[in-house]
Amino acid sequence: MIIGIPKEIMKDESRVAAAPEAVDKYVKDGFEVIVESKAGEGAYFSDEDYKNSGATIVDDVKELYEKSDIILKVKEPLFNEKLGVHEVDMMHEGQYLITFIHPAAPVNHEMTKNLAKKGVISFTLDGVPRISRAQNMDALTSMSTCAGYKGILIAANLLTKFIPQIFTAVGVIKPANVLVVGTGVGGLQAIATAKRLGAKVKATDIRPDALEQAGSLGAITIDLGIDKNLAIGEGGYALKLPEEELVKERELLKEHIKQADIIFLSALVPGKLAPVIVTEDMVKEMKKGSVIVDISIDQGGNCEITPPGKVEVKHGVSLVGIKNIPGELPTSSTWMFSQNLYNLVSYLFKDNKPSYDMEDEIVKKSLTTIDGEIVHKGAREAMGL
Repeated sequence: MIIGIPKEIMKDESRVAAAPEAVDKYVKDGFEVIVESKAGEGAYFSDEDYKNSGATIVDDVKELYEKSDIILKVKEPLFNEKLGVHEVDMMHEGQYLITFIHPAAPVNHEMTKNLAKKGVISFTLDGVPRISRAQNMDALTSMSTCAGYKGILIAANLLTKFIPQIFTAVGVIKPANVLVVGTGVGGLQAIATAKRLGAKVKATDIRPDALEQAGSLGAITIDLGIDKNLAIGEGGYALKLPEEELVKERELLKEHIKQADIIFLSALVPGKLAPVIVTEDMVKEMKKGSVIVDISIDQGGNCEITPPGKVEVKHGVSLVGIKNIPGELPTSSTWMFSQNLYNLVSYLFKDNKPSYDMEDEIVKKSLTTIDGEIVHKGAREAMGL
């Protein structure tokens, strides 16, 4: 089978789906690998590095899509403005696609439907379950680590005041208040980074264990009092809360949001739209010059008015909806991502051919389209199918 690695076309995306180290592993496993020219330059991997790892370099990405049996990407398929064609339209029936599709997000519904129409067999990395045997395939966790760290640094750059307490000849400047909502991997890394910068950090999560971990990092924890049977799902992930519980959560967080200088949002429900925790009215009541970093934006966002893929100021608050924050750390994030992807490909394909069980939990949770149908549960629910 032939694996194709195209250059990512999302604006400012520096990552690539396979580092040369991973290509070397694929080749040793019997795959042929085609890499688009300059695909790795954003992460400082040259075409020569890929050639030395056994890859074939091609200039024409259409040729890559035409020849490949498996397409590995970092981000969801997008419209290629340079060629005037959508990446999905370069794919063909029976081809495999493995990437972050985020099929439940409304912005990706049409693209996901088109994957099904094309007959593409697609797997979304955000569907890989949090179970012990899938840990080394869990790109979502790897990228959340990067997003938590870099997201706080982005907020620090946008914030109009100091983060640590500063003693000056004219008086003391108090430390910035940081609120972290959702203390999974990304949230915990955000807490640790904000603490290192000298902020006063509060954190909340509907899962008691996650909240306890936040406290162990030095955050002041906010207990939302959600019944754990409503809050915790399979693998320790958060469940989708009933609307009345979300209303209670917003009310409990209202005063903390008013006091915050930086809000880091990372509350996700696997395979479903992210819950809206910060409404537009709540943003209006925030301090002018404050910042919201919403790393849940790929699944719709935790803030009602986060601009997808952009940074915008609304009601005097900087709203960060950057979709590729891990791409701001291209060398580290590409290495982590390509290792996760190699482990997943090795799980799905044996002896150079597909070899997976449709009833296997990893397959069932990540499989998005097959046989012309959308089979991803969260996507179907979000689309009303």
